[in-house]
Order: sequence, then structure tokens, then C-alpha cells
Amino acid sequence: MSNPIKKLAILGSTGSIGQQVLDIVRDFPDRFTIIGLAGGKNTSLLIEQISQFKPELVYSYHKLNLPDNVKLSSMEEIVTHPEVDMVVVATSGKVGLAPTLAAIQSGKKIALANKEVLVMAGEIIMTEAKLRKVQILPVDSEHSAIYQCLRGEAGEITRLILTASGGPFYHQPEILAKVTVDDALQHPTWKMGKKVTIDSATLMNKGLEAIEASWLFSIPLNKIEIVIHPQSVIHSLVEFVDGSIKAQLSMPDMRFAIQYALAYPERLANKKLPRLNFAQLNSLTFETLNYSMFPCLQLALDAGKQGGTYPAVLCAADEIAVQLFLEQRIDFPQIAEIIYKTISAHHGIGNPTMDDILAADKWARDTASNLVKVNS
Repeated sequence: MSNPIKKLAILGSTGSIGQQVLDIVRDFPDRFTIIGLAGGKNTSLLIEQISQFKPELVYSYHKLNLPDNVKLSSMEEIVTHPEVDMVVVATSGKVGLAPTLAAIQSGKKIALANKEVLVMAGEIIMTEAKLRKVQILPVDSEHSAIYQCLRGEAGEITRLILTASGGPFYHQPEILAKVTVDDALQHPTWKMGKKVTIDSATLMNKGLEAIEASWLFSIPLNKIEIVIHPQSVIHSLVEFVDGSIKAQLSMPDMRFAIQYALAYPERLANKKLPRLNFAQLNSLTFETLNYSMFPCLQLALDAGKQGGTYPAVLCAADEIAVQLFLEQRIDFPQIAEIIYKTISAHHGIGNPTMDDILAADKWARDTASNLVKVNS
């Protein structure tokens, strides 16, 4: 019996994750088809994707000359289309919030690659998903690893252990003040978009992942640990109450996690994905995390523990600070300074509504931007 074709809507199709999602779709044309695409600034790539995958609906905040049979739509309209089976949220930042909520309320399965959706509004998103009995399948390699380790398990979890490569500067603290944009974009093991790559260099990314894992797996932050694992082969580990630990391993390639989410509950054979060769790997090493070197990580964990609107402020301030660094308007250590000052000035709201979260986001963006204007 043949499997039905899964119909996808992809938000952020022109970004790094979105492009890799489409790589998997190309590999399995008999398993996946595209109903809707939402692209970003790269309109030429979006036009190519439209030509190849022939979606019915397209979103772009830039003007496009679309074929007659393609409808320009909002992201909310795309994700709630009756033919869509799964929505892949591969956008970055708060732009993914409203369409993810709309997709959940429409009963669609979610493949989630946008960390900010759960960091900013985890309680609202997860409550709605449980109410609607909607599956949220993680696309981050760390969360996908945990999801796979928990499959078939009913035992109590004592720890989640997230691994971190450490980024390009973990063993070079003396150069942090002189790090250039080009330096920070040279990640040693992963190929990612600019924002995520800078977040990986500051280890902010790992803090966001810890908050996201807390919501996804209903685990308090104090039961989530982070260890440095430079090879990026073990993606995460789960420790159970009996002391047993399960880990998920694969080469550092996002297509593993993407394909797992798209095909779930199946596993698909894909010869294009690289296989581990233990003879060539030589060793897997681990190191205790030095928090003092990377203040962004501690800021993220503290915001996650404070809860309320603090995680939304964290995300917004980080987004502004990273963009300023990419524009060479601040230096690398100032990323953490801007985030710290913005969070310190915030008066948090507990149990926030979506309006509260969006208001905190706007306030944080304005505050973080003004910090640079005052000092310039």
C-alpha cells in the first residue's frame, strides 16, 4: 500500500532551514508536495522555488510577479489552507508567532525550527497545542535528538543534556574583544543562517534551546544541562530515573532532523545524507561549560527562569544586538551588554497574553536600539 503524499506549507523557504527542507522534498517527490511558500528578502530564490515546486499560495513582503495560478497570501492564510497537512516554521524571530498559533488552531501538524516561538510564548503555544491535540515536531537537531530518545519511553526523566559545539571561540577567550563579523560567521561544524551563527558564537543559541526544550518536554530548566561537545555528533542525551542515558548520534547536518520531522513517524532511507564513520571519527570529547566566557547564555537561562515577558525581551534585544554587530556598529562583547541593559530595564508581566508579549517585544527593540544611539 502506497503512503499518501504529505502536503506542506513552508514559512521561511528562502532561509537556510527552508532551503534544506526543500532539499528533502526534492529527494522524495512521491512523499511530499508544496501547497504554500513564504519567503524573505531573497526574492530571486523565492521565484525559483515557485517555478520548481508550484505552490498554490505564496507570501512575500516584497512585490513579486507571480504566475496566474499562484495566489499572493498572508502567512496565516497559507497555514490554515484546508489542504495543508504540516506547517514547517523555519522563519526567525517573532514573525513566526502568529502563523504558528493560527496553524495550531487550524489543527495542522507543526515542524518547528523557530526557537523564538516557544521562547517568547511557550505557555500559550503549548497550551493551545494540547487543547487541539496538535503534534509539534522539533526541527532543531538537539530537540529532535531528545524527541527520538523519548520515543517509546514511559520512564521518568531526571536530566536532559544538550550538547554545544562551543562555537568558533570557545578555546580563545583572549580574542573575544577583537572578533570580527567574518570571524563570528565561521562556525566549526554547522552551516546556518547569519543570525543563528552569531547566536551560536555567543552561545545565546544554547540558552534559547534550553528554554525551548523546557516547554517542548515539560521539563524545568534546572533539569536541563549543557555540555561542550566539539564534534557535534551527539546531538543531545536523556537520563532516566534508573541512571540509564540514551543519546542520538548523526553527522552534523540539519537534514537529519528535518527529514525526521517531515516523515514522522516513519524513517526514510536517504543516500544523500552523510553516514558516521567511527574509524575516521577517532574520539568523542566533552568539556564542562565555562559560563563566565559567554554571558549571553546565562542571560538566556536567567530570563527563562524569570518567565513572563522576560524571554520575549531577551529574544528582541538579542535580535537587535546581533543585527547591530552584523552591521559593524557594535563589537562582539557589546551584544551581551545591550541584552543585559535591556532586560535590566524591563518590568516583567507574569502570565502574559499574546498582546503583552508583542508589546514587550516592541519595547525591547526600541530600548536596545536607543542604547546604541545614546552611546554613539
